[in-house]
Amino acid sequence: MTAQTESLNYKFDWKRILFLLIGLTLFFVVNFAPPWPDAIDPTGKHFVLSKEAKGALAVFLLGGTWWVFEVVPIGITSLTIGVLQVLFMIRPANSAFKDFMTPSVLFIFASLVIGMVFTKTGLTKRLAYKMLAIVGERTSMIYLGCFVVTAALTHIMAHTAVAATMYPLLMTIYSMYTDDDTPTKFGKGLFMGMAFVAGAGSIVTLLGAARGAVALGFFKDIIGRDVSFFELTFYMFPVGWVMTLLLWGFFMIFFKPESATIPGLREKAKKLSIAMGSITKNEILAATIIFLCIFVMSVKQFVPILKPVDKTAIILISTVLFFIFQILDIQDLEAIPWNIILLFGGAMSIGFCLWETGAAEWLAINWLSMFKESHWFVFVMSIAFFVMIMTNFIMNVAAIAISLPVALVIAPYLGVAPEVILFSALVTAGMPFLLLVGAAPNAIAYDSKQFTTGEFFLFGIPASIILMVVVGLAVYVIWPIMGMPILVN
Repeated sequence: MTAQTESLNYKFDWKRILFLLIGLTLFFVVNFAPPWPDAIDPTGKHFVLSKEAKGALAVFLLGGTWWVFEVVPIGITSLTIGVLQVLFMIRPANSAFKDFMTPSVLFIFASLVIGMVFTKTGLTKRLAYKMLAIVGERTSMIYLGCFVVTAALTHIMAHTAVAATMYPLLMTIYSMYTDDDTPTKFGKGLFMGMAFVAGAGSIVTLLGAARGAVALGFFKDIIGRDVSFFELTFYMFPVGWVMTLLLWGFFMIFFKPESATIPGLREKAKKLSIAMGSITKNEILAATIIFLCIFVMSVKQFVPILKPVDKTAIILISTVLFFIFQILDIQDLEAIPWNIILLFGGAMSIGFCLWETGAAEWLAINWLSMFKESHWFVFVMSIAFFVMIMTNFIMNVAAIAISLPVALVIAPYLGVAPEVILFSALVTAGMPFLLLVGAAPNAIAYDSKQFTTGEFFLFGIPASIILMVVVGLAVYVIWPIMGMPILVN
């Protein structure tokens, strides 16, 4: 009788069914609603919300609801996004499903493989033990050490690759905190913090993510001015590191570790490091392959012959070499977390859907036009806020690309310099703290099973508020002091 009752309770998960139905209701109400009004930009141009664009918004709402409340596995929500586009003729199948294997998704795949290699070869444990011997036994310092290393690495390599590298290292550190599989505050703070800080660090240089280089190219086309690698870093460095330190404080408040120290950790780490012996051939080979791939990706924009080569092809070479040299085998390939790969496939699919149907542009124009007569500071913050919200759902490059043209048209009327619009948008585009699909590090951290999608969303709200406060401080105080033009005569 008890077993039957437990079975019924599991089957009738009313909370799950409620949010499943809410997602479906939002989809059908929006998709089959009468036509919505046109969006009108500051020049008077009309942007019609087509039937397909309205359908894209409907899929967007269902996907967001199901992802946040995890009514089905996150990868299955992604598949639903593709299926709905085809069944309701929003986009053809060869577009909706093709996006599940874009270069960006394959880049994430290759990054996850690198993380597996770190773990299998023992490089992760070796690095973790060295790090713990330095930072010591206080859990607050372990937080800080992990966050600083994560942020620093994103200055020289893509934040996805950094997250994939740090993830197994954090798993090793966490295993020395507790043997229990039950999630802890320390576990939640460690992994969510890594994801958040990876975003904060990635805004500092052009090497942290593709969004920076694309946005600067886009800015040059519209404004006709180059923003150099070092100019970007000059203005972004204080913002990225202020956010990193604030996030450390944030996680110390919201996820203060159950234990202030891990007694004997430093000595234990030293002993385990010694017990590992000298570095193995596989460790040297794996480290060499990974370092060379990261090095080529980092310098390719400065080497003319390498510029046309996509970074995905470069990082995938590492995957091929791992199997050629038998560092990995078929069992490792089958152990890859395909739920995470599907998650980003769905994210790319809905992102391109909103972009190609014109739904994203319609949203941007409606939002920014509301602020065309506002105070300049309110207008700049409205752009940053829009990009922050949109980058949680669609590609951050797309979020910038749909908002910058409209913002740069409105800006001269309010006397706002284009630079402050570009940089404020780039800051928020790098830190999607609400949904796992906003950035690969979010999804990689989720694989730790320390937190739910609902928890990530819930604690992402105050983190996003902190982000907006920092952006406001940068726009009003930090950047003007540093010499950035804010207003034009």
